[in-house]
Amino acid sequence: MGLLGIVFALLFLIFLAYRGWSILLLAPLAAMLAAMTAGQPVLAHWTLTFMHGAGNFVARFFPQFMLGAVFGKLMDDSGSLQTIAEFMTRKLGPQRAILAVVLSGTIVTYGGVNVIISYFVLVPMAHTIFKAGNIAHRLMPATIVLGTSTYTMTALPGTPSIQNTIPAPYFGTTPFSAPGLGLIASAIMLSFGLWWLIRADRKARSQGIGYATGNGMSCDVASEDLLVRERATTAHEFDPTELHRGSHSTTQPNIGAAILPLLVVLLVNLLMNLQVLPNMDTSYLADAFWGHTSLSALSGIWAVLTGLGAGLLCLLLINFKRLPSLRNSVDAGANAAALPVLSVASLVGFGSVVASLPAFASVRDWLLAIPGGPLVSLAISINTLAGLTGSASGGLTIALQTLAPTFNNLSASLYIDPALMHRVAVIGAGTLDSLPHNGAVISVLALSGATHHESYRDIVMVAIVGPMMALIAVIMLGSILGAF
Repeated sequence: MGLLGIVFALLFLIFLAYRGWSILLLAPLAAMLAAMTAGQPVLAHWTLTFMHGAGNFVARFFPQFMLGAVFGKLMDDSGSLQTIAEFMTRKLGPQRAILAVVLSGTIVTYGGVNVIISYFVLVPMAHTIFKAGNIAHRLMPATIVLGTSTYTMTALPGTPSIQNTIPAPYFGTTPFSAPGLGLIASAIMLSFGLWWLIRADRKARSQGIGYATGNGMSCDVASEDLLVRERATTAHEFDPTELHRGSHSTTQPNIGAAILPLLVVLLVNLLMNLQVLPNMDTSYLADAFWGHTSLSALSGIWAVLTGLGAGLLCLLLINFKRLPSLRNSVDAGANAAALPVLSVASLVGFGSVVASLPAFASVRDWLLAIPGGPLVSLAISINTLAGLTGSASGGLTIALQTLAPTFNNLSASLYIDPALMHRVAVIGAGTLDSLPHNGAVISVLALSGATHHESYRDIVMVAIVGPMMALIAVIMLGSILGAF
C-alpha cells in the first residue's frame, strides 16, 4: 500500500501541476497524501520532514538563485544581451541563422544568464534572422533550446547553471568536474543538434516551406501570463513577471563591454576552484558552530557565488550610466528568484517525505539492481524524476537527496571518481526534463508562436535524443577510462 501511495501521490502532483496549479500548494499536499497512505504521521511529516528538506535546499542554493537572477536582469536592462544577439546576427548573417541563434544562446547562458531571460532576448532576434533567411518558423523553438538548455546547462565545464552546482555538496565536487567528458558530451549535443536542425531546414525548403509568422505572445504578454509563469518558475530560476520591472537602457554597450562580465563569471569561478579555495585555511568549518562540514561540500557553491558576484561588479562598473533605474532593476532580479527557489524547494520537500517512507526502500533496491552498475542506476533515477517533475533541478535534487549516500558508498567501494558521478548526474537531469509539460518548453513555444504539434518533434531531437546520446557516451567512456 505504501508503494502505491507514493505512485499515486506523484501522479497527483504531475496531473495538477501540468494544469497550472501551484507547486507550492501541490507538493505538500502530495507529500501528506503519500504519508497518509503509508500510515505515517501526516502533520509531523509536513512540518518536520517536508519543511526541513525544503528549508535545507533554500539555505543552500538561494544565494545562487538570487545572484544569478540579479546578474541576468542587469545584463538585460543594460542592453548587453541585445548587443551580443545583434553582433552574432551581423557576423553570421541570415544564411547561417540557425548557427547564429545557437551560438548567441550559448554565449549568454554559459556566462551565467538565466535560460528564461535568454528566451526573451533570443526570440525577437530569431524572428528577425529567420525571416531574413526564410527559415521555417517551426524550427525556432528547437534552435533556441539547443543553444540555451542543453550543453550549457549540464555539460560544459564550469557552467554556472544551478543544475551544475546542485551535485557539488552531495559528491564533494566542483562545477568543473570531469571537464574532458563534459567537453565530449557538449560536442555530441551541439553537433547532433545542428545536424538535425540543418537537415530539417533543407527538408522544409525542398517542400517549399519558409518563414511564416506564428501566433506567439508578445514578450510583455508572455511575461505576465499565469500559466507560463507557473511552469517557468518550476523549471528554471527566474520569475518572468519581473522581466519588465525596472528600466531598459536607451543605449547599448559595445560587444567587448557586453561580453566582459560573462567572461569574468567564468574566469573567477575557475580561479576559485583551482587556486583560491584549495589554498585557503578552512579548518574552522569542522567546528560544531559551522555544522561539522568541510570545504569539499561548499567549494562548488562558493566558487559560483564568487564568480557571479565578480561578474555583477564588473557589469555595474561598465554599465552604471546605462542603468537609469538601478534599484528597481536589482529589486526585480532579487524578487524574480523567490518563487523559483520556493517552487523547487517544495519539490525537494516532497522528495524528502517520500524518501523517509518505509516503502521507498523497495524503490531504492530496484534502482540499484538495474544492470550496468551505479552510473546507469544514477542516470536512470535522475532521468525518471526529472521527466516526471518536468524540472531538471527539481528531479536532480530529489534524486540526490534520497540516493546520494547510497551512491557515495557504492562509488567508494567500486573506486568510481565522484567527479564522474557529478557529470553523469547533471547530464542525466537534462534529458527527460524536456517532456511536453516542462516549463521551459512551454515558455519558448508560447514566445515563438509555435505549438507542440508544429515544433515539439524538433525539440525532442535536440533536447532529449542528443543529450541522451551524450549521456550514454559519458557513461561508457567513464566506465572504461574514469573521470577526465
